[in-house]
Amino acid sequence: MTSLYIHIPFCKRKCLYCDFLSFPDTEHINEYFDALIKEINAFDCKRVKSIFIGGGTPSYVDSGYIVRIMDALSRYNIDSNAEITIEANPGTLDLEKLKTYRSCGINRISIGLQAWQNDLLKTLSRIHTREEFLENFENVLKAGFENINIDLMFSLPHQSYDMWLDTLENVTALEPAHISAYSLIVEENTPFYDMSLDLPDDETDRKMYHNAIAFLSSRGYKQYEISNFAKEGFHSVHNCVYWQRGEYKGFGLGAASLIDNCRMKNTENLCDYINGATVVESERLTKADRMAEYMFLGLRMTKGVSISGFKKEFDEDMLIKYRNVFEKYSDFIEINEDSIRLNEKGIDISNMIFCEFL
Repeated sequence: MTSLYIHIPFCKRKCLYCDFLSFPDTEHINEYFDALIKEINAFDCKRVKSIFIGGGTPSYVDSGYIVRIMDALSRYNIDSNAEITIEANPGTLDLEKLKTYRSCGINRISIGLQAWQNDLLKTLSRIHTREEFLENFENVLKAGFENINIDLMFSLPHQSYDMWLDTLENVTALEPAHISAYSLIVEENTPFYDMSLDLPDDETDRKMYHNAIAFLSSRGYKQYEISNFAKEGFHSVHNCVYWQRGEYKGFGLGAASLIDNCRMKNTENLCDYINGATVVESERLTKADRMAEYMFLGLRMTKGVSISGFKKEFDEDMLIKYRNVFEKYSDFIEINEDSIRLNEKGIDISNMIFCEFL
């Protein structure tokens, strides 16, 4: 089974921390969607288990464009219980738009709140207020969505530990099915990178993270990945495809794909894409590449990686293959009967451990 990702690069305004392939643009929207539909129609797809419409801000564009996408995808063999997600930002939603999403088959919505306090939202250059988020969230429920994710960020400029707890308390009171919680990373080529920011120190960052795990658990949200928490039965099917190296096809500007152990990437040049250029990078993964990905992607999940699964897929003993890594980080890794996972200390240095598999 294959998962599909559709990239909508347009947004109302670029946030100061954002390094995603997105931009405010209204001039090329029609041409872009024409090219996107052509790319979708040109692909011969297998059975589809999940669809994710991301961005950018997909909810920024007229809902008619989303209907066009869903109509184009309807020729594929989409599983009857497929998870179909659209990303949305508060301030770009209304009830009619949400009803349109539901009527064309979208059954999951991911809302980018990021912070509860309006001052922090302004610092991030978000286009919405807390009040607009709450109004939008109410309309999401009215439109019939039950599978709702809310994105949150911590370690923000001027954010105190108490502010983060206040965010968690207020968001969990709304009882969304899923919560994603990410620490802010100040990336190059973003406005934040060249600014003097008052950021929480490392100790506060880790306190925010570990206490979020405990708090969310107490409210019924099980951590199943480093940054993702869900009520029973509501983990993200689509995201798990990435972490477990399932097949996925990306459509749109800069979209990535993994098909038959070949990684591909579309052009990031808007004019080239509109003119018909799609895949500009392609790499056939070696066995060593695939084994490394199995480890550093799978270890993002709290259940860890399967020793027998590794043996079945690669005909190699994981414990022997990566013995040096496991010995070096023995204080940070738990080895059970058929699984290896990072412990709490291991998650804190996960990027360091992941590099050992490359």
